[in-house]
Amino acid sequence: MAVIQLGVALSEPLLHEIGAAGVGALRLLVAAAVLWPLTRPAVRGRARRDLWAAIALGTCCGVQTLAFFAALDRIPLGVAVTIEFLGPLAVGLAGSRRRLDGVWIALVAAGVALLTLGHGTDGALDPLGVALAGVAAVGWAGYITLTKRVGARWGGLEGLTVALAVAAALMLAPGVATAGGALVDPEVLLAGAGLAVLAPLIPYSLEMLALRRMPAGLFGVLMSLEPAIGAALGFALLGQGLGASAVAAIGLILAASVGATVGARRT
Repeated sequence: MAVIQLGVALSEPLLHEIGAAGVGALRLLVAAAVLWPLTRPAVRGRARRDLWAAIALGTCCGVQTLAFFAALDRIPLGVAVTIEFLGPLAVGLAGSRRRLDGVWIALVAAGVALLTLGHGTDGALDPLGVALAGVAAVGWAGYITLTKRVGARWGGLEGLTVALAVAAALMLAPGVATAGGALVDPEVLLAGAGLAVLAPLIPYSLEMLALRRMPAGLFGVLMSLEPAIGAALGFALLGQGLGASAVAAIGLILAASVGATVGARRT
């Protein structure tokens, strides 16, 4: 979580230079180019369901990446990550039959309402930025579910490599359309290569390994620190301050995550 949020915060200057689609395409292309020769995924002879699982994961990665970076162009990092975190939290609470989980859902709803309506930043939140972060949340929920499935069907990081190649292919056209020739600028390529290591290369690999060792629901609620990490790095590196209502909103969502985590452990 710390690595991926650091990568996102450090992407801010590049966002203004080549746009959200350009940043997403560059990071995914570099990550796929690095992983493919290292893992050499055996695509031929694979069952269709294995291939479709990797393709679906790559689609989720591409949608999530594009939507999230587009949101960062319009709303602060801490706010974007908090809204995006609703995806993992939904995975964590999905299928629960405990009455207490209704309390956590109510806390999340209150937190989101306070965050989006409470004007806890320097001004009113951009509605499109909030909507894009919501799309990223849906993509993140799909990513968690599909990463677990791909990790079970593919050995090592082969499935992740195929998924990243699919995501990079999907992002290539919008990336070129947005950034044009700037994508092959040596300085931009160097910056993109460094950012690709921070996200998605290292965190996606670690998440794939983690999801082989724990239920997807528990993984989803354990991601609860991500909004706090994003807000802290947004303040420290980007100077994005949050007002009292935004801090309270993030606190409500974190409290819901902690409660859901404790309940999941007891169950």
